Amino acid sequence: MLKIDAHQHCWQFDPVRDSWITDEMSVIGRDFMPADLLAVLQHNGIEGTVLIQTCHSEDDNRFMLHLAEENDFIKGVVGWVNLQSSNVEDRLKHYAQYSKMKGFRHVLQSDPDEQFMLRDGFKQGISLLHKYNFTYDILIYPNHLKYASILAAEFPDQKFVVDHLAKPNIKSKEIDGWKKGIQALAKHQNVYCKVSGMLTEADWYCWHTDDFTPYLDTVFNAFGISRLMYGSDWPVCLLAGGYNRALEVLQLYTSKLSRQEQEQFFGENAIEFYNLKG
Repeated sequence: MLKIDAHQHCWQFDPVRDSWITDEMSVIGRDFMPADLLAVLQHNGIEGTVLIQTCHSEDDNRFMLHLAEENDFIKGVVGWVNLQSSNVEDRLKHYAQYSKMKGFRHVLQSDPDEQFMLRDGFKQGISLLHKYNFTYDILIYPNHLKYASILAAEFPDQKFVVDHLAKPNIKSKEIDGWKKGIQALAKHQNVYCKVSGMLTEADWYCWHTDDFTPYLDTVFNAFGISRLMYGSDWPVCLLAGGYNRALEVLQLYTSKLSRQEQEQFFGENAIEFYNLKG
């Protein structure tokens, strides 16, 4: 069974395009390419990754697909298309030619309109993804969870995965509202969850492994082992400890699971969700 990291990024740093990288985040304000990650993956026995978009540009799609073509360990790409565009189906047909293009994502968390995902134009784009066997990554904050539930209910045949547990405020130990939202979203069987990005939602400089337990308990109980997948969020995880420490938190937590359940979490579920090939 392949071990899969279902969430990592590569970029050639552009301070204008990548303005989300603030001065406080200067450690990731540089280029990150596959060669920078490969040794870390090999050290941890990770055999494949899914490369995820970071900006709203089809140029980024071409960049990622080129990297995937050159690096066999990149098993899939999640890109971006303008789902509200009148020619979105033409773009989906275009990307259907690429075996490693697996799905799409929009940075919903940053849009000033909390209900952006419920716009008619956006939903029209979502309605076409299943036709081309594309997945959709939901990148949101806890306040968006109720809208994600509405979206998932409207498209029961569409495969969705919520990134980074919907970014609960672990640093402040806020959990109640997020927990209710996650439990409601998990009722939709077409929605998966990436257990990723937790370190950067905690205190970057002095988090403890136990800080994550209530949040992990929530998603494991809500989604069950068959709809959860491991993701590192590399290189963003370098802000709060790095790849090895992010992985260790989840290895410790899942050590109580059976070997089969661990294999599901660390690979099989991502392979099934994204239809990854060896």
